[in-house]
Amino acid sequence: MLLSLRPRRWVCPSCLPRAPAPATAARQIRWLALSSQSRRETKPRGFAQVRALSYKPIPTEPAQPPDLLRDIFDLPDVWKEFSAYGTKPAGLFRNSYLKTPQGFLDFAHVSLEKAHRIVDKVLGASSLEEYRLVVRHLDRLSDILCRVLDMTDFVRVTHPHRQTQRAASEAWGMVYQYMNELNTMTGLNDQLTKAMENPHVADTWSEEEKMVAEVLRLDFAKSAVNLPKRFRDRFVDLSSEISRVSTEFVQDMEPAQDVLFVPTSQLAGMDPAVVKALSRERSSAYLPTLSGVAAMALRQVNDASIRKKVFYASRTASAKSVATLENLMRLRAELATLSGFESYGHLALRDRMMARSPEAVQQFLEALAANNKPRALEEAASLYQEKVKHHPQATQLDPWDKEYYSDKIRLSMRSTEKHDDFLSSYFSLGTVIRGISRIINALYGLKLVPSQSMIGETWHKDVRRLDVLSDTDGLVAVLYFDLFYRSNKSPNPAHFTLRCSREISTEELAEGATMVGPDLGTPELVATDGMAFSKQNDVVKQLPTIALVCDFPKPKETETRPTLLTFFQVETLFHEIGHAIHSILARTSFQNVSGTRCATDLAELPSTLMEYLASDPTVLGAVASHYETGKPLPYNLLAPQLRQARRFEASDTENQIVLAMLDQCVHSRAALDDKFDTTRMYLELQKKYSSSPADPPGTSWQGFFGHLSGYGSTYYSYLFDRVLAQRVWDVVFNAGAGGGSLRRENGERLKEGLLKWGGGRDPWKCLADVLKDERLADGGEQAMALVGSWGSIREPASQNDPHA
Repeated sequence: MLLSLRPRRWVCPSCLPRAPAPATAARQIRWLALSSQSRRETKPRGFAQVRALSYKPIPTEPAQPPDLLRDIFDLPDVWKEFSAYGTKPAGLFRNSYLKTPQGFLDFAHVSLEKAHRIVDKVLGASSLEEYRLVVRHLDRLSDILCRVLDMTDFVRVTHPHRQTQRAASEAWGMVYQYMNELNTMTGLNDQLTKAMENPHVADTWSEEEKMVAEVLRLDFAKSAVNLPKRFRDRFVDLSSEISRVSTEFVQDMEPAQDVLFVPTSQLAGMDPAVVKALSRERSSAYLPTLSGVAAMALRQVNDASIRKKVFYASRTASAKSVATLENLMRLRAELATLSGFESYGHLALRDRMMARSPEAVQQFLEALAANNKPRALEEAASLYQEKVKHHPQATQLDPWDKEYYSDKIRLSMRSTEKHDDFLSSYFSLGTVIRGISRIINALYGLKLVPSQSMIGETWHKDVRRLDVLSDTDGLVAVLYFDLFYRSNKSPNPAHFTLRCSREISTEELAEGATMVGPDLGTPELVATDGMAFSKQNDVVKQLPTIALVCDFPKPKETETRPTLLTFFQVETLFHEIGHAIHSILARTSFQNVSGTRCATDLAELPSTLMEYLASDPTVLGAVASHYETGKPLPYNLLAPQLRQARRFEASDTENQIVLAMLDQCVHSRAALDDKFDTTRMYLELQKKYSSSPADPPGTSWQGFFGHLSGYGSTYYSYLFDRVLAQRVWDVVFNAGAGGGSLRRENGERLKEGLLKWGGGRDPWKCLADVLKDERLADGGEQAMALVGSWGSIREPASQNDPHA
């Protein structure tokens, strides 16, 4: 979710989460003639009427079978019948260009033509009226490029067909190359600066417009565009080298020792079937050091000497990996210095971050560590006591003991009642999604409504399209759910914003009549490439288009049992839906601040809050019911699992604090020191802040910490948003007590105070309003320390419904 700085001004932190592909030289593409026939849809038999492509909001939800939302996920026959009613062909996501692989290149070419015209407008601005439009033009430029980049980036990693992947990658490269050219255009920065410094211009802007201007200004500053040419050239070279080394660090990380050979007789405690599978000979087992079986050995092997060997091997990165990491940190420090920042941390935290400085992050982490310490000490003491129970002569807890005795304590907590597979019977995929629709309807007046996809609209037959309807605004977003396992699909759950919200000006609508491209029938459809939009009070907005990707097992057509989720998978789905809700509710007028394009260290708050809702008894009453009997889930069946999961939550938090502090240290000016040593830094931080034993000398786990590449001084954000989610849960939703988790007034308070703004308002002021705490309004180090002092530890779940 959180990303390192990249030298591309026109893409927000939500875009392009992967390392950049090599830029592809743009080639000349002639527009291919496409059909100009009007695309209208017919009403399918027995199901909801599919909305016409005008996408105008409708006041009420179309009539559908009451359990259709559940059944299209749970019952293959229902889905097969429902999905058979597509009529007219359409492009992918209903983007009129994306009907063939060649269409991606056409889309990129047309988008670049639009971008060139906007750049000319900005560079040619001279009157007050023209300068007042500079921010709007630059935001549209961002949107045009992101439309291509966001869609093609998603397609090149998700689409099952190689030819389409290749075309998407080529289109991505064309647009990315153009953005690199924009990074060298000092004229755009000069024009923005003139507009911002002229009170006759800036005073006419809305608060949202001013936020966008500031975001763009900081982007220019971080790109060194205001420096002399030789420094800008060095900036480009450094950025390219950072990208290369960052990719090398993540892809080539390796342990100092790849494998351990362990006598099978010394693996007592591990599952015998696993040991047998690892045994190349009867007397010896093959144990890869970076694997799930190594982690299993640390939890289960009784022999402490074997656990010690596994611990050392799995916590020691190769010298090459550590050297690559340290080279990456030095390069980033040099880039920051070149750009005029004290450190890379100062550079990364200056833009779209609530913390604003490394010093403020440190205040937050220190306060959180102090709040968390008593509970972490208790948990460490319980581990030592557990060890003494088994080894009365023990005098200390060793690092390789932590996972082993944690596992024993958790096992002792297991309920004698059935719960694992039995619990899943209450969480069929369709039942959970139907429940999510009920929740967002109760809180925000939103509904998920199944919609027939047109031919070519989705990338796989398993993808479901759901329209998001508001009880006041009609259609407000389009969601594509790609939730089932495929062999060529990433197993990682993710939320992709394929297109953001943005207001479309009358000027853009007028331009549509002169554009070369497919004849879509209306100016609104031309301006949105054929995709969803809304029109209210003569204001036209393109609507958010979102894809949710998971890797759940798919029900067989011959089976009557649907896909059943574990509670962890339910939490995962809730988390990703939380991001989608943010994208849906923050339908701002400017693309740069819409949806999750807010402060990066605020972006995980809505998704983390949804995890709190997932385990709330009132919410579970709307979500969980047995797939065969329809009976609701008894809360006392889930409570033991929640207690187990949270048993060592303070220790887990403490570990995350250490990692967040390491992230700050390696991105400080220390990276320019001749004696820069990440191994020493990590071990010293563990000794200072850990309640459990620190890693022993000779280990170098930080060489496996891939998030140092992607997060780049922002890893603390996970902890920060967990604390904020806990606070919002307690203050706004009253921790669920009295049905607070589903009260509309609570949802409205969160939406109006925070969610609807996206990045268009100071996030500290949003938090101060939502929490009714003016101490937060101005942000800064004191506010960061205050947030840290709140802590994030949830109380263990009660055996019975705590709200009953």
